[in-house]
Amino acid sequence: MQEATNMDGPEDDSVEREERQFVTFVVEDEIFAAPMAPVQEIIRLPDLARVPLSPPSLIGLANLRGRVLPIVDLRQIFELNTVAHTDATRALVINFGTPLGFVVDRVSSVIAVDPADIEPVSTIRSAIRDDLLTGVVRAQDGRLIMVIDFERIISSEFSAVMERQERQGHADVMGQSTDADEDGESDELQLVSFSVHGQEYAADIAAVQEIVQMPPRITALPKASHHVLGLMTLRERLLPLVSMRALLALPPASEGGVQRVVVLALRGGNAVGVVADSVDEVLRVPRQLVEPLPGLLSQNNGIEEISSVCRLDGGRRLVSVIDSNRMFDQDAFRHAIDQVSQMENTMSEQSNDNDDVGLEDEEQVVVFRLGSEEFGVPISSVQEIVRVPEQLTHVPKAPGFVEGVINLRGSVLPVMDQRRRLGLDDVERNDRQRIMVYLLDGSRMGFIVDAVSEVLKIPRAAIEEAPHLSGEQRRMLGRVANLEKQRRMILLIEPSALLTGTEMAEVAKVA
Repeated sequence: MQEATNMDGPEDDSVEREERQFVTFVVEDEIFAAPMAPVQEIIRLPDLARVPLSPPSLIGLANLRGRVLPIVDLRQIFELNTVAHTDATRALVINFGTPLGFVVDRVSSVIAVDPADIEPVSTIRSAIRDDLLTGVVRAQDGRLIMVIDFERIISSEFSAVMERQERQGHADVMGQSTDADEDGESDELQLVSFSVHGQEYAADIAAVQEIVQMPPRITALPKASHHVLGLMTLRERLLPLVSMRALLALPPASEGGVQRVVVLALRGGNAVGVVADSVDEVLRVPRQLVEPLPGLLSQNNGIEEISSVCRLDGGRRLVSVIDSNRMFDQDAFRHAIDQVSQMENTMSEQSNDNDDVGLEDEEQVVVFRLGSEEFGVPISSVQEIVRVPEQLTHVPKAPGFVEGVINLRGSVLPVMDQRRRLGLDDVERNDRQRIMVYLLDGSRMGFIVDAVSEVLKIPRAAIEEAPHLSGEQRRMLGRVANLEKQRRMILLIEPSALLTGTEMAEVAKVA
């Protein structure tokens, strides 16, 4: 710390009489001190990602120069009233093996104290627990400065953080759900559905590389067709964007709306971004409900990209299925792809050796929201994503954590609230909510989330083990994706840990 100055005094053969440096700070109206040795730095309170199932004093995770930093509120530790943070609020980064940030109202100064001047805690009366203090210093102006035992706080409040435990085999668990479901599912199509001008479209999930937000600026392509909007940069690669509205001769989208880009794989290792108004669901559709679009109809209307139509809900809901390879066969797209290839070759002459590095070092996750926080699950764990019906059917004597059941293509799907599983407050049902369907121990289970935002490829280098804050948190939320450049932190959920074996048996009775 730059504020700290060397306090050279007369030499003393007694180690105990050497002055020690402390940083002093204020919480409520009390003055506290912490030894300087474990204080790595003092920072302004950063943006936080809240962690469910963690101790109340843990108010979130922060990004500190690429490292995940748990942030702890000392007011919670001291059982004081919560107050709004101000410009003076700071976090002391204390390191006793694992860095933790402790929030204080304000930092005062750095002082030098003779150990002989530190009095026992028993000499004062304070609302702060004695076991959290190591002593008291009387300042020259008569004020009492309480010396905090941060090591004791950490060991009592966050003992799991201090434990050095072996990393779990997450990858082995993740691969179990899809392997068990591959047999007998060839009679179904798995589709990602999206909306354009109130009409539903879909693409085979195998062709969907990811789903991202429409960037604020795109680069125009010379001599491009009217429905080729231009180029965007996606992880240092150029991606041509195609407007579904322009392709289908629909009016432009209203200003202010947040559009999505569905990234579809094409032959030859290329990709195209299809711009949609919103991304809605992941559907599992029986093949008998999918009908080819008559060739004459598609050719006469200039929509060769649409290969088939799904008739859902007894024919009341029609979903048009896009064939990305038919897109590639059109002259307009081939021209755009050729231009992109030429531009990328020009831009990457000095980095050809690195262009393909990392393709296998990425993890594809479905990102959803609970309140303002982002969570992710491996896309391989997601069977489908469906809308929440107006009413869930309640089952007598069902476990309390089961919201109800729905009919999913003739099968009973137990539905739980993801908020409740993570100990978060309930919210009213709304149109943005979705049911994430996972395959857990051979049975499909649905979990309601606030909104599904995107499918994202995350470099494995950005994924690290989350701080161990509680047994439940470690089991369900054992990893975190720290996207430093985007200033995002995504908590990764392990779906197989959402229900215990006993709970699974109880839910199985409902289904």
